[in-house]
Amino acid sequence: MKYLPLVAMAVAISACAAQPAGVQSVGTSQQPPRAVGQCIAKKWADKSQQQVVAQDTLANDQALDVYVPGQQPPNGAAAIVRPNYRGTGTWVGFRAAGGAGSDATSDISACL
Repeated sequence: MKYLPLVAMAVAISACAAQPAGVQSVGTSQQPPRAVGQCIAKKWADKSQQQVVAQDTLANDQALDVYVPGQQPPNGAAAIVRPNYRGTGTWVGFRAAGGAGSDATSDISACL
């Protein structure tokens, strides 16, 4: 019975570390999340000549969502940039929405 709080905490932590629902894993990088997010935003902005929205989801650019040009928060297509769930570096996924995303994952991969 005295181990129950420890087990509950382990379950809660593992649930937080799971891949977000509806997000396709693209890969990992040894670069920090901020650098990866900026690279993705620059690639998409240069390619489309449109504004790209990046939204911090964790303080100090430790996690962010970079929206595909023309997509808007909170539900638009986006690169999901998070601290790596398994070790150091950064994990990146892609949340598709509204038909966006054919070239998006290749652009993301170029920044990893």
